[in-house]
Amino acid sequence: MLLIYENETEYAPEFDLQKTAEKVIFYILEKEDCPFEVEVNLTITDNEGIHSVNREFREVDAPTDVLSFPVLEFESPADFMPYLDDPDSVTDYDYDTEMVMLGDILISKDRVISQAEEYGHSEKREFAFLVAHSTLHLLGYDHMTEDEAKVMEDKQKAYLDELGITRD
Repeated sequence: MLLIYENETEYAPEFDLQKTAEKVIFYILEKEDCPFEVEVNLTITDNEGIHSVNREFREVDAPTDVLSFPVLEFESPADFMPYLDDPDSVTDYDYDTEMVMLGDILISKDRVISQAEEYGHSEKREFAFLVAHSTLHLLGYDHMTEDEAKVMEDKQKAYLDELGITRD
């Protein structure tokens, strides 16, 4: 897994943002049996930056905590079989790196800070949660229905617990 990491802010918490993100993303890809070497782009921005992207791409005129832009489309979450059966259907394959582009993650550092305080846990836990949440979106998971939301919530909690990134 290759993480292309960019921090557009001066946010420098007591934990390493890039290493934490790599750990969470890699673990989830492993647990979800991703058969490809993948590339993920992660950008840390602020409320103003994420607001602008949210307005432009989702037509939502408000900041949010995290945005996910998946490249692959899944009929069922994390079902890679159609791509394995038809490798030409992987539209964003980099022949130089031999990696599949999984997607982009954009996180608001302002929301990491405020939500960690609101929920009474560390910024590391909040950041890791947002990375996990977004990674699952890149794998085709969603939370539009109650059942979908339960699946995502259970996976997020289990994976972060297994990594030892728990609510303090």
